[in-house]
Order: sequence, then structure tokens, then C-alpha cells
Amino acid sequence: MPGTKIAAITFEGVDAVEIVTSEVRVVAITAFGPRIAFLGRPGGANLLYWAPGKHRRGEWDLRGGHRVWFTRPGADEAEETYGEDNGVCAVEIFPDGATITGALDPIQKVRRGFTLKVLSAGRIQLDNFLRNESDMLWSGGLWGLTCTLPAAQTSYRVPLGDGSSWDYATIVTFRIWGGGHGGVGFADPQFETTQDAMVLRPSGRENKRMLKADAGVVAMHDPERGVTFAIQTQYEPGGNYPLGTNLALYVGPENFMVEMETMGPVLTLKPGQVSVHTEMIVLSAAGATAPENADLKGLFA
Repeated sequence: MPGTKIAAITFEGVDAVEIVTSEVRVVAITAFGPRIAFLGRPGGANLLYWAPGKHRRGEWDLRGGHRVWFTRPGADEAEETYGEDNGVCAVEIFPDGATITGALDPIQKVRRGFTLKVLSAGRIQLDNFLRNESDMLWSGGLWGLTCTLPAAQTSYRVPLGDGSSWDYATIVTFRIWGGGHGGVGFADPQFETTQDAMVLRPSGRENKRMLKADAGVVAMHDPERGVTFAIQTQYEPGGNYPLGTNLALYVGPENFMVEMETMGPVLTLKPGQVSVHTEMIVLSAAGATAPENADLKGLFA
């Protein structure tokens, strides 16, 4: 892509790769992870929550940004999901992007990573991947989690339905999960189901929703920073997804972050095989009114 600049840099004291176009700046950490630590306009604010060391579960550090997790068959979270990802990454930089590969998981014998590829000034393809480097079978699905930093007027939208004559959506609600998270209950006014979408207006109460959404689109609308940040991933009808869902939204306590999550179906990998979960990322200018379903889907046409 003409005008794209890609370079190895230091970000907040650690090694990273920076990709800059006229409309998007992305910084991916390579000292550990890998993680995307910054996503926003060049010279603008970071749309991602990024706070290494603040939220931990054993050796695992949330840090924030974007990370690659995996689901287990029949479970979207398991103990091995929280395996530490503190090893140094391998980096390959090419003219329109970069591939960053994490250290070998000593138990699972897999490597996780992602490839960032600039498609246009405001559009990036993010290929999350996992490679089986053991001599055994590995099964699971890939899970892309992007921790965003909401402002006072930020809202989130997931278009629902496929427009057919037999149209439905699956919405999984939670009372409590993960050893005490949540507790708000099933009825939570932060989440509104409209005629054709799930809309989240974060109000500081920890909760989440998982959704089966055929369009595979989840979007953050931020009028204060003048941007709509949308992610799209392909939904495979008949695929074995966690609780039958391919997208999720999580609100952290006191709105410290909102996670936009996309999930792929469970696959079985033979030794040496790779699973890829692709997310298309778009940043576009935002007005005062949040975009409707057609506008969001049009970003990926």
C-alpha cells in the first residue's frame, strides 16, 4: 500500500513494530505476547485499553490491547487459556505488513501469533493463527479479543440476523461466571436488543453477552474521538462455536475497558497444521449518530 510506513520501534520501553498509514496507526508488541498495544488515528488517541501489570491471573497478565486466545471444545475458557504469554516473539516485516509469532507453549506445544496486512489506508486484515508443533493432535478454536477504552458517549453495536425467512439470533446472558465475575444478573439495561441488533452502552457494571451473529460484525462508535472502529469475521453456519456463538461483548468494572471478541469454530489440527482466524479491521470517521447495520456492513463490502 503506497504511503504505508512499517518499522521496528520501542513502545513504552519494550520492542514493537509500528504500522502507519494516512488513517491508521497500529503498534504490535514483540517483546512478549504478541499483543497489539495501540490502534487509532496517526497522532490521535489510543482506542485500546493498555495497562500492563494492572490485572493478573497468576502468571498471566491481561495487559489489554488485542490478544490471541483459544477456546477448548465445549468451553470458551479453561485453565490453559490463561497460560502466560511472556516470551519474546519472532518478527517478519514485509512491504505491507508484519507477522509476529509468540513463543512455544510448553504444555500445549503450540505457537500463537498474528499477521497484520494493510489493505487500504483505513482497512487492515488481521490473521490470528495457531500452529500445532507437537507430534499429537490439538483441538480448539481461535479467539480474538480486543480491549477497547470507552469514553463517556461510546456505544457498541452487533448486527443480528441473516435477513432470511427463517431468521434468528442466539444471545447468551450471564448471571455470574469465572469464580465470581459479574453478579449483575440477566436483566441489564446496558445491553439493549433492538429489532436488528444488540447495542451496548457501557455503564460500569461488569457483565457480558455472547452472540450468534451471521454478519460477524462488532463495532465501537466514539463520537468524542470522531471514529467508528469495526471488526468483521466470517461466520460458518454449522461450525462448532463456544455456546453456539461467534461474537461477544464484555464490560469491565467501572468501564475500565470493553472487550470486542470474535471466535472461530473448533478445529482439530494434526502435527504441523495451522488454524487461521481472520478479522477485518476498519476505522472510519464518525458523526454524532451511531451507524446503523447497513452502514456497518457497507464498510466491509
